[in-house]
Order: sequence, then C-alpha cells, then structure tokens
Amino acid sequence: MRQRKRMGTVLSAVLSLALLAGCGGQPAATDSGSGAAAGNGEQVAKIGYIGFISGSGAAYGEAQKQGLEIALTELNEANKGKLKIELLTEDSGGKKESAINAANKLINQDKVVAIIGPTLSGEMFAVGPLASESETPILGISNTAEGINDIGEYVFRNSLPESVAIPAAMEVAVKKHDIKKAAFIYAKNDDFSVSGFKTMKATAEKMGLENLGEESFSNGDVDFAAQLTKIKATNPDALFVSSLYKEGSLVVKKAREIGLNVPIIGGNGFNNPQVLEIAGQSAEGLIVATPFSTDNKEEHVQNFVKKFEEKYGKKPDQFAAQAYDGLHIVAQSLLKTNKADDRNALREELAILKDFNGVSGKLSFDENRNPISVPLVVTVEGGKFVTFE
Repeated sequence: MRQRKRMGTVLSAVLSLALLAGCGGQPAATDSGSGAAAGNGEQVAKIGYIGFISGSGAAYGEAQKQGLEIALTELNEANKGKLKIELLTEDSGGKKESAINAANKLINQDKVVAIIGPTLSGEMFAVGPLASESETPILGISNTAEGINDIGEYVFRNSLPESVAIPAAMEVAVKKHDIKKAAFIYAKNDDFSVSGFKTMKATAEKMGLENLGEESFSNGDVDFAAQLTKIKATNPDALFVSSLYKEGSLVVKKAREIGLNVPIIGGNGFNNPQVLEIAGQSAEGLIVATPFSTDNKEEHVQNFVKKFEEKYGKKPDQFAAQAYDGLHIVAQSLLKTNKADDRNALREELAILKDFNGVSGKLSFDENRNPISVPLVVTVEGGKFVTFE
C-alpha cells in the first residue's frame, strides 16, 4: 500500500514541478503530513496527542499531558532553527467514540505527521486501524494489552506489554512471599484489564500456583465486598488485581478492611500516585512492575524529575515519563528524516529505533514495533513507591 502511495506522490510532484516551471513558480508542499518551513528555514511538525484528560481516569491523561509539555519545551529549545513541534491535544475522556473522532480530526483536518496516544488500550484498538489505513504513525505511550501491534504496521508503543511487566512482578513476589496459591480479581469491561488478567492467570499456571478463584467487576463499580469476601474464604497466599487505578485502589482498600491481609500484586494500572491517595495506608505492600522509578539515580532521569517537580509540584509517574520519552522518540526520528511532513519516512525511521536512552529506560523496537526494555519491580513503602527488594 505504501509503495503505491509513494509512486502516486512522486508522479504528482513531477507534474507540479513541470507546471510551476512553466509559470516561474515554486513547488507546493505535499499534504502527506503536517510540516511547513518557517521563515528561518526551520521545519514545523504537527504532532497530535489523544489523552484521557477528563473523567474517571483523568489522572492518567493529566500525567501524560504534563510529561509531553516538558518534552515539548525541551525539544523546541534544543532544536531551534531546525525543527519546531506543534502539539495538538485532544481529550477522549476515555471513550472509544471520542478517541475515533479525535483521530479523524488530527489525521484528516490538522494533517498531523504522527499521533501520540490514546491513553487506554481499548481506545487504541479503535483508533489504531484509522492510523494504519491513513499511513499515520501512532505511538502508544500507555497501551499494554496484548495484540496492540497486530493492529497495523504504523502502530508502535514504548509502553511495556503486560506480558513482560506482570510476570516480572509475579516472579519476585512469589519468591519473596513463598506464594503457592492465589486468587484473581479484574475489571471485565475494558481490554487492558482483561488482557492483564489473562497474563496473570497464564503466568500463575506456568509457575505452578494453585488458582483458588476468579472474580470480576465493571469499571465504575465502588462496592467489591461480595467478591473479596468470597476470595477471603478460599484462604489465598496472594491476590492478583488487574484494573485501572480508581477501581483497583478501592479493591485494595476493601481487601484490607475485611481482613484480607495477603500480598497484593497489581497490573500496570496501579502505576499512578492516585493509588496512594485513594487506598491510603491499605496500599502498603502493593507490588507492581514499572519501566520508570524516581529512585533511578541516572542524571537524565533526575533532571526530568527535578523539572517536573519544579513545574507541577509533584513527582512524575510512569505515565508522565513514557509520554515524555514518546515525544522525544518521535522528534528524534523526525530530525533523522529531515522531513517534518513525511509520515512514511517517519514510520521507517521509527521502525529502526535502537538504544534510545529515555527516562523510562533504554529502549529499542523489535520487528513487531514492540519495546525491548527491562521493567523494574516496585512496592509501596511508607506511602511511596520504592524499589522492591
């Protein structure tokens, strides 16, 4: 498909040049992307961001938006005279329909060269096909469900799949706490949580753990007493939870309230400071895997943490870090193409990304455009996430 489109573009360009030569004009820019040259020769690239900025999961989108803003300032200062990035933000509210509308606007009206987001895996399953069909690179910065990259060859992600992160957390938790039998609870109505649950279950089977039972709930639920009471009666050694942060935090809180005092291992949705606020003291001992930790002493990581704290008065989380890295990844690739408006050139450059040294770790893309990176395992101790030891 890309080859046919390129041939058409070349032919169109040749005809345009011929016509313009006859009347003394200059060739016009193609509409394959967003770029335009500023008066000083600086190229301008429009990049779209679709985020869960309002609604029940707004803490995810807020963190991403803040990480992007810091990266945007850095990049436009560092690349002044070469590349200026315009970031166009769209709020999906965590809804697939809104994400689709936002993607159509960014691709067809705003002519962005790439899209970052959307926040949720379910949204990416809806938006990804549109991006691939229009040959617009799209970078998932928080999409961890299985099958994301099967959507199309223009879909990338720098967010570690649950198939990598969850087993890492489970392995250290099982070893530390000598877990032999476990129960599961998950949100049944979103792709991310279901995918995480399936990974937890498969990993537990592979590790030889006894499955004592599986309970579920829906996003928006606030009462989990019935499910957790059933789980407590089975006397598990641990509880595995796959959920977004709001419901997941309430599950953790209720588990402690009814006396279910076993290790709790969560999925990627727990990597948000709101977990500490909602669950409070009940979050102590929670175990999760993450690609990012503010404990990382590397200079570039601490520089990011410092800038974030100075601007927003709080420490960044994984979602802010991966968004920050995401914009840097796209910008670095655009600079290498030297074509701020060429979606296909950007896609090809992204596909060969190797050893990008981001604040969320060193990263390369594999042949399926998935990230090759190593997660950290953290736990809540003293009201904050610290490295699990």
